[in-house]
Amino acid sequence: MLIPKKTKYRKSHKGKRGGKATRMVNVSFGDFGLKSTEACWVNSKQIEAARKVLTKYTQKGGKIWIRIFPDKPVTVKGGEIPMGKGKGAVDHYVVVVKPGMVMFEIEGVPANLAEKALMSAAYKLPVKCRVIERSAH
Repeated sequence: MLIPKKTKYRKSHKGKRGGKATRMVNVSFGDFGLKSTEACWVNSKQIEAARKVLTKYTQKGGKIWIRIFPDKPVTVKGGEIPMGKGKGAVDHYVVVVKPGMVMFEIEGVPANLAEKALMSAAYKLPVKCRVIERSAH
């Protein structure tokens, strides 16, 4: 699972929702990318599930880039704890995905196989996605 080795602060605020991505909006490394079309929190288990699907499709031929990393701690309090008494313990880590953000990239596989692999990985994620191709510079 993906978790940060070290953080400056143990717990964080939820933060503001909304806005479009201004960084990580283009395919930078591979030939094809998986781009989000809505905002969501993606946790480390979901990223790992998508990565497993992509490695199954690429086998030994292709290369995968995971452009997102879960570095935001999410806290949870116990079931029968009353209101108050402070913030709960860190349960898991998430990454804030904004609309237009490229999350995964792939290269070294044919176009039809890359699209099939990325769409299969998109099923594992809680965010709606679309496959994009690298624009020719």
